[in-house]
Amino acid sequence: MKIKFFCPRWGFEQLPWKSVLQAVKAAGYAGIEWFPYGEEADHREVLVLLQELNLEFSIVMSVTGHHPLFEDYMTALEQQLQHLACLQTEAIEPLFISAQTGREYYSTPQVERILNSCKKICQQTCVPVYQETHRTKWAFAAHVVAPMLDIRKDLFLTLDISHWFCVSESYLHDQQEAVANAIRQARHIHARVGHTQGPQVWDPAIPEFAGALREHLNNWDQYIEQRRMNGDAYCTITPEFGPPSYMVFGNR
Repeated sequence: MKIKFFCPRWGFEQLPWKSVLQAVKAAGYAGIEWFPYGEEADHREVLVLLQELNLEFSIVMSVTGHHPLFEDYMTALEQQLQHLACLQTEAIEPLFISAQTGREYYSTPQVERILNSCKKICQQTCVPVYQETHRTKWAFAAHVVAPMLDIRKDLFLTLDISHWFCVSESYLHDQQEAVANAIRQARHIHARVGHTQGPQVWDPAIPEFAGALREHLNNWDQYIEQRRMNGDAYCTITPEFGPPSYMVFGNR
């Protein structure tokens, strides 16, 4: 089974697309992970560059704009998700969309509506939509996602377990069944090393964070093995190390 690594556009938005994509290609990535609403860009031009360099792409998204009313949020979600799924040409299309949806305080019926809408758009466009585990979103914690996975076997995740470690202030050793179920339903991984007090360590190589790194590697290895056992031809991972304010920085 091949592991496809995707380079995030996150943190490089200030650099020209052509130079970024050339560097991504030279570094051996399979493609990029892109938040099209995160910057002003000619989306069609980006698609042409991707095709020329034989790079794939996935989309990561969160609903933009201020939507305090749930119905307004649902309208924006469906419109934006539909538009992003249609960012394609005859030669290239998104491999999948990682969707950061809802809010941590949304009710179960509201979350069900969100998931149903995502499923509908997936069926209409044939672009898979994965729910990303992320702070402030409906999938912010293991204990919240676990019941949904029990009742929705077609619910697939972009698993960023660093958020769950941070939210629970633990490495989830007391929620291993929930973690195992999430790994089983994961179709993409955001590989950022977090810890029990934050979503990102400031250096995953230093001894102080050896335990945090070990916990993440264990979960990522389980994900790869799960995909292999499923007979998949490939699995996908986006290595992440976020810029400020994820990245710790200060004056010298």
